[in-house]
Amino acid sequence: MAEGRRSSSTPRARGAALPRGAAASQGAALPRRAALAALAAVALAACGRRAPAAQGGARVVSLSPSTTEAVFAIGAGAALVGRSRHCDHPPEVLRLPSVGGYADPSIEAIIALSPTLVVGARGPAGPALEEALRGHGIATCFPETESLAQIEEMLAELGRRLDATPGAERAIARIRARRQEVEQAVKGRPRVRVALLFDTSPIFAAGPGSFADELIRLAGGENAIVRGGAYPSISVEHLLALDPDVLLDGTAGGDGAEQPGAQGSPRLAVLRDAPGWRSLRAVREGRVRPLRTDAVLRPGPRIGDGLAEVARALHGDALSLSDAAAAPGDGGAGLVPPSPAGAP
Repeated sequence: MAEGRRSSSTPRARGAALPRGAAASQGAALPRRAALAALAAVALAACGRRAPAAQGGARVVSLSPSTTEAVFAIGAGAALVGRSRHCDHPPEVLRLPSVGGYADPSIEAIIALSPTLVVGARGPAGPALEEALRGHGIATCFPETESLAQIEEMLAELGRRLDATPGAERAIARIRARRQEVEQAVKGRPRVRVALLFDTSPIFAAGPGSFADELIRLAGGENAIVRGGAYPSISVEHLLALDPDVLLDGTAGGDGAEQPGAQGSPRLAVLRDAPGWRSLRAVREGRVRPLRTDAVLRPGPRIGDGLAEVARALHGDALSLSDAAAAPGDGGAGLVPPSPAGAP
């Protein structure tokens, strides 16, 4: 959840903040091809009119960390000309001009970069932002990414739009390979009842219908949060009543996945002796597990590594998993010095 507030009621931990509605399982009722075809139709509906397909003519502004990473992951980084102030991965993106935040992008700054396509997670700016951009003749793409299947379709759609389909296919293959590795590693292990917290003031957690909820399940966990929407706000008393075996601490990022740079100190470590918190069984018994990578919080191309991190947090570092997969920039992301603002 962590790319920022996807709506006024979404915690700062998301984005794209991830993406809403019940999480789509890749093995659901429809056959895989039919399911992906349906997702493609949804993505096209969310993605405005088309930008020029050839990467050489495309100028892309990305408004969320996950879509910025996705453009690099498919090998189209050279098309990026602008980013949100929260986009920090891969490091090359910091050379690009910022057009504001996830929730408060500057239309004027975006237009000044003469983009052919603006991409981002669906968030608080909502339809008004897309309408304003399209009014200036700028194509948009703000797809849902609240499940692994939707994240894969987002990568595929960007590949189609930016003439980078082979790179998109490789990025999707990395996610699927990581998922298969994790599912094999946790097979037969007891399921761990867990709550994943994104913030503490107030408490925001991963709920049903979020991509983080799907990560918990695939990693061999059982989400203790079963109602209240994808990113519910709950009280300490409610958390005490739920009594999870493990608390996953996703609070280190400050403003969730929208924050730039290194992660800060996990907030739950500071609260371990606070009233209410110290009564939680997971706190008393030392089962508060900090998430050591923001890949868990961003519904983008590193989500497979985020899944592996959740699995290790639930079952221990001894879990038989390889190191992180190839970086999103693999395959010729090739960021070049951007043209001056407003240049054709």
